Amino acid sequence: MKVILFGASGMVGSAVLRESLLATDVEKVLTIGRSALKLTHPKLESIVLNNLYDYQDVMEIIAEYDACLFCLGTSSGDRSEEEYIQLNQTLPLTVAEAFHKANPEMAFVYISGKGTDSTESGKVAWARIKGKTENSLLGIGFKAVYLLRPALIIPKNGEQSKTTVYRLLYRYTGWAMQMVQGLFPSMITDTEKMGRAIFNLLRKNAASAVIENAQINAIAK
Repeated sequence: MKVILFGASGMVGSAVLRESLLATDVEKVLTIGRSALKLTHPKLESIVLNNLYDYQDVMEIIAEYDACLFCLGTSSGDRSEEEYIQLNQTLPLTVAEAFHKANPEMAFVYISGKGTDSTESGKVAWARIKGKTENSLLGIGFKAVYLLRPALIIPKNGEQSKTTVYRLLYRYTGWAMQMVQGLFPSMITDTEKMGRAIFNLLRKNAASAVIENAQINAIAK
């Protein structure tokens, strides 16, 4: 398969990139972002775009790929509600609509979060926003859409969160979280499982679109 990856420099995105480069059935990986990756690999290519809301010039390239893995996002504590909507709703939907136009047979994978509100009517703003994003993605018409809802994600292979409080949490309590991870499959996963689960979903064409934390762990095996 050939995959396009957004957010390759983030904690989850870098783990997904690692798994894609290790996977023997992944032929080509294209990263899209505002800056180039320092990593080089025979099956890795990159497109640098100043404007991540415009894909007119790369539609023919996009059309050649089988899946888009959207791992780009931000914590609700890092941004205002307006900025959070822009990065966690407007951007992924802009990407999805452009990619569906280029290739409607593509699969689209979106990293959401545990507690996302599919009704779009709850009191928690971030949960409503991501709920609307999920619902809109399901309505675009892709061959397959997978909405992963991880809870606590432990970094496994050198990945780091860009959020300071999470980095400190993993630094000082990561060892404890790893020890109890198996006891709380619905609450804890890790970056390696995230990457493996995504590619196993693409390989098996899972029937369910919404993938909760416990399912992520199970599918990753």
